[in-house]
Order: sequence, then C-alpha cells, then structure tokens
Amino acid sequence: MLKYLLDTNTISEPARPSPNRRVLGHLHRHEFEIAIAAPVWHELVFGLRRLPPSAKRTRIEGYLFGALVDLPILPYDAAAAEWHATERARLGAQGTAIPFLDGQIAAIASVQDCIVVTANVEHFEVFEGIRIENWME
Repeated sequence: MLKYLLDTNTISEPARPSPNRRVLGHLHRHEFEIAIAAPVWHELVFGLRRLPPSAKRTRIEGYLFGALVDLPILPYDAAAAEWHATERARLGAQGTAIPFLDGQIAAIASVQDCIVVTANVEHFEVFEGIRIENWME
C-alpha cells in the first residue's frame, strides 16, 4: 500500500554525489510504500533535459530511467484538479500565493491519502489536511 508521496528534493537525493544517509535509510525502509506524483516526474525529466551532455547527465539519466523505472507515478487526475482548485481559491482569498506544482503535488497526496515527503515543508504547510514529513532531518 502506498503511504508516502516524495517531492523532487527527496527522490533526487540518491543521485547526489553525497546523499543524505537518513533519506537513504527511509527510502530503503519504505521502498514498497513510496510513489512520486506526475508533476515530480516532470520536474525530474525537465531538469535532466536541460543539462548539457556530460557525465553528470549520464549518471542522472541512469538513475531516472534505471533505478526509478518501477516507482509508481500517481496522476494529476480530475479529483486532484478539483482539490487543487479549491485550495488555490481558499489560499488566494487569504492573499497566499503558492507554487502551482507544489499545489498539484499536495492535491495528489490528498486524494491518494499519502504523506508528502519533502525538505520544503513550508511549501506544503499552507494546505489543509496535508500530512508532511522531512526525511532530511
């Protein structure tokens, strides 16, 4: 059963030259309970495609299309879009601007009943009913 929805900064950690050991431990412990959101996959592939040909790009490409090949990618569907629109309207009425992709990730987490795992806790705290964990700490 899926329990955790990983933000880009968390799922990217193993591809870093010196990855955070806490994150690696959590990823190993929860390997069958994790997924990413379609917008996170977009951010990962977009970041890769922007890199010039290099050893770094080859390493990241191997990670994305090798290590992550079996990782579930949850869609931004109609239920998530409705939740996101409602939250954007609520937050906008309060004068709170939110990054669109973070809103999509929060929406997917909400409708899939997952915990968002991110180092950017402040990006998700504004959303109602979202559970958040920071595996970097």
